[in-house]
Amino acid sequence: MRPGERNLITDVPGLLVGNASDARVKSGTTVLLGEQPFTAAVHVMGGAPGTRETDLLAPDKTVQQVDALVLSGGSAFGLDAASGVADALRAQGRGFDVGGQRVPIVPGAILFDLLNGGDKDWPENPYKRLGKAALDAAGAEFALGSEGAGTGATTRSLKGGLGSASLVLECGITVGALVAVNALGDVVGDGPEFWAGPWEFGAEFGGLGPVKAADPGAEPRFKDGQATTIAIVATDAALSQAEAQRVATAAHDGMARAIVPSHTPYDGDLVFAAATGAIALPDPILTPMALGHAAATCLARAIARGVHAARPAAGDPVPCWAEKFT
Repeated sequence: MRPGERNLITDVPGLLVGNASDARVKSGTTVLLGEQPFTAAVHVMGGAPGTRETDLLAPDKTVQQVDALVLSGGSAFGLDAASGVADALRAQGRGFDVGGQRVPIVPGAILFDLLNGGDKDWPENPYKRLGKAALDAAGAEFALGSEGAGTGATTRSLKGGLGSASLVLECGITVGALVAVNALGDVVGDGPEFWAGPWEFGAEFGGLGPVKAADPGAEPRFKDGQATTIAIVATDAALSQAEAQRVATAAHDGMARAIVPSHTPYDGDLVFAAATGAIALPDPILTPMALGHAAATCLARAIARGVHAARPAAGDPVPCWAEKFT
């Protein structure tokens, strides 16, 4: 396996990503857009999720494909970002056809960033506007770190951020991950090394090697408000909704490799899976297993890349990685 050309989730053909941020609010939204509707699933392991339309992603539900997925800051307010995306997609003529009416299917998930030093005394919920702006910005290239849904994200000791990574399997299938890291836990040990270090390619997040094996990680410490790491893993493989859900489930291993602790009662940790269906599975038994492993590896790397790329801003409650270690 090797990273794709961009080392971004958009190495999966047919997928685009857009970010929108509000520096005053210190929050933002990220949209994953399919050039065509795609199969999607979800798996939740955190104790405090915030979601929209995730029940629809169960394998037994009527609608099997979606138009876009949304990751957003803003806690429950941020769920409105998906409304902005849905409105814009409907204006483009996209959506599930119901008797001639187009209903865009836009599941979403949010993280809690209301206590990060930004001005949250808004006269009107900004997230619908941010959702539309993120959709308008969708493209193959996008920035990492303090961008989109990762704009105001934090971890136990460092700023969080928006991360992405990709892998191309030997069979030619591509897997990618996109994540907004806002965890109660830590992504580093006592020093600058990332827990995800063993899965790093080159120096994509510093090339520092792994955290010392003897270091079990700091004991959990409660973080004001809530936390949550929300992610999307994607592939160009042809997967059913049930198979996509298994990939999302396996991808949580990557979260546990990169964040210590993860999946706590105060994190709403969630992984969406997206499959464009362009490439048939070479082996219906072994290939899904390889996809799960690749998704977990991509997600661990994406988490570290997001924190590594974070930038400082006025009023931050914690330093970014670069401030603390360089």
